[in-house]
Amino acid sequence: MLKEFKEFISRGNVIDLAVGVIMGAAFTSIVTSLVSNLINPLIGLVLGKIDLSKMVVQVAGANFKYGSFVESIINFLIIAIVVFFIVKVVNKMVRKSKKEEETEESDNEAEMLKYLKKISESLDKDKAEN
Repeated sequence: MLKEFKEFISRGNVIDLAVGVIMGAAFTSIVTSLVSNLINPLIGLVLGKIDLSKMVVQVAGANFKYGSFVESIINFLIIAIVVFFIVKVVNKMVRKSKKEEETEESDNEAEMLKYLKKISESLDKDKAEN
């Protein structure tokens, strides 16, 4: 069982996933700071000195912090936009790489066909001479 776990954990995909999760958590904290410290004060200035994080509705003694919820939505949207652009760039790079590989393969195939044609012509000449 230990051997299986070692094989599982040493796979490239698991390590890539772990790095992605760690980077995602770090990026999320940056975006949260951006929203809390820059975007929300800017919204507060535009809307008249409103602090979103302190917006609360009280019903029967329970506090509903809808301002914090709005902050979370803003965080999510910023993260979603950044991830969208990252995926878009990566997909573009992958398509470009595939095109280059296909071009290289077609060049190799054309070269092989040229050599095969020469071999065939050479064999035909040998047949004709014999």
